[in-house]
Amino acid sequence: MIYLWVLIWACFNLSYAQQYYDPSECSSDTSSPGSRYTCNSLHTSCHTFLVYRANRYMQTLANITGLFDMSFDKSGEVLHLNNLTSPQEILRPGREVLIPVVCSCSGQVFQANFSYLVPGSTTYSEIACGVFEGLLKSLTLAEENQPQETSPEVGSKLNVPVRCACPDNESSSTGVKYLVTYPFVEGDGPVLLSQKFGISLEDLCAANLLESKPTVYPNTTFLVPLKSDPFINFNIPDSPPHAPGFLPTITIENTNKSKLIRSLYIVGSVVGFCLVLVAILACGLYVKALKKWKGRERLQSFNARSSTPMSCTSTARSSPPSGQTSRRSTNSCLSPDLLIGIKYCLISYSIEELKKATKNFSEDTKIGDDQDYKAKIDNVEVLIKQMRFEDTRRVIDVHSRINHINILSLHGVCYGENDFSWSYLVFEFPSNGCLRDCLSNPSNSLRWHKRTQIAFDIATGLHYLHYCIFPTYAHLNINSRHIYLTSNWRAKLANIGTNPAAAAGSGSSKGNVDNPAGSIIKGWVAPEYLFHGSASDDEKVDIFAFGVVLLELISARDHQDMIMMDDGQAFKDSIGFLGGGGSSTTSSNEGGGCFEQLRSFMDPSLKEDYPLAEALCLAVLAKACVEDDPLHRPSMDDILKVLARMV
Repeated sequence: MIYLWVLIWACFNLSYAQQYYDPSECSSDTSSPGSRYTCNSLHTSCHTFLVYRANRYMQTLANITGLFDMSFDKSGEVLHLNNLTSPQEILRPGREVLIPVVCSCSGQVFQANFSYLVPGSTTYSEIACGVFEGLLKSLTLAEENQPQETSPEVGSKLNVPVRCACPDNESSSTGVKYLVTYPFVEGDGPVLLSQKFGISLEDLCAANLLESKPTVYPNTTFLVPLKSDPFINFNIPDSPPHAPGFLPTITIENTNKSKLIRSLYIVGSVVGFCLVLVAILACGLYVKALKKWKGRERLQSFNARSSTPMSCTSTARSSPPSGQTSRRSTNSCLSPDLLIGIKYCLISYSIEELKKATKNFSEDTKIGDDQDYKAKIDNVEVLIKQMRFEDTRRVIDVHSRINHINILSLHGVCYGENDFSWSYLVFEFPSNGCLRDCLSNPSNSLRWHKRTQIAFDIATGLHYLHYCIFPTYAHLNINSRHIYLTSNWRAKLANIGTNPAAAAGSGSSKGNVDNPAGSIIKGWVAPEYLFHGSASDDEKVDIFAFGVVLLELISARDHQDMIMMDDGQAFKDSIGFLGGGGSSTTSSNEGGGCFEQLRSFMDPSLKEDYPLAEALCLAVLAKACVEDDPLHRPSMDDILKVLARMV
């Protein structure tokens, strides 16, 4: 809270400072000083440079110079400028490249003009902020091309006016020859920039008409004043490799509020902070009183149970109000410590109820190969899972710590008749069944927008398990048969808590099991589990499995179809057109272009009724998730940032 008010205060102070830097989002529809650099009277044209970063789509210098319409005879100059030996050399993601450009005054602003052929369905924001990495704003790109539609037409040729500038009279008098256009990314800053180019922070800020130590934001540009030919010191750590891509930029817009409004904000912040402190204090007192009351109640309940024999199957019923059946739990084999958080809501079912609902656990009500049954109790469809008694406690313990819309809810529990070797857990049952059945049913075709929403829901549920509970939890059993869909096609994760390795929490020792590929993970297994029987990071195992589910969403193929005796080589060949893992038989020369091969990989029931750019993005994301090296897989946080732009 205090940090938030500090940001607001900084925002108001910044709005009154003279500046030549636009801190607003690249995709915003507003123009500010620095959105485009104003011409001066000294130069109408000049030779200068801009910085571009290699990424997964632009991996070589040849790709990058092609994007900026550079002629072949200049390739030697660019190679020497960037200390490279070949234009086909693969550059690591985030590697900065200097591009020589001609900057000209057009109207009242400087710009370097390039052309761009729109390859597929996209937006002006994706081109300006993604392809050209924030070297211009999407508003500038749209205004320059005077669009008739909100999105550019596929196959159209756009004029791309990149931001650049020429030295003015004052700069030239101090010996400045070039003003290099530099785009910031996540983790970047003026101090790092001054070290890369070997200039002082004061000169850097002066060139952008900013005070010392300014706050800068990703996808914005800075001008770097240089008195000689540019040279980047690569001994300075680069910006994060994943920065050029899909990371959202959170900025604070400048305002022109009056001093009175500023004062009101300050007063409001102080009052708000005091109210928050009072609320926290009140909540603390309430929780303390509630714990004291529950402690007394638990003691009374324990004393009452100590004089009564315990029955693991007894169920007490009350008269149903308003025509509905209600239950309350009585005695249980579970300890009071375990039931402290859930004993008021977990229903205790009798074995007779479950036998009646499942027709004595007949094969007709069985779901899949597991001991799962579909039933209806009190006109509500439920999923009944049979498991060993010793595993029941672990599942209930995990579900007592989670509460999420994308995770299947636990309704109740039932224990066996004569012995306690088997027990039953009763979960909600979403009406559209499991994802695998929906993908396999040709009459129940999932439209593209439903599939992207399902992918987002699965990622949200896993993100909750990986980051939002304590201790953190890895599922280790993700596949399309353990994902259920509600009536409005929202996804819910099932089989939470059924894996002993997952229940151990995060850490390098939690995955040590005897037969991980057979008994713990069903589906296409992450290589580190398949070969070593353990993993240093089980969350990366979940991400691998999530990538397999993504590929099933795209192609509708069962993961069993992807498993081959040659360790999945046939599957790797099928997505080889995405790069890095396919055989030569799927090269673009022999198997057609990237988009043609992508279309052949897609689910035929979609009938090409999907945005090709989104399909490619989802396929590339899935390919990253199933990388053999877990360190090369994205985190669930990164995955959510990509999927959030599609739903």
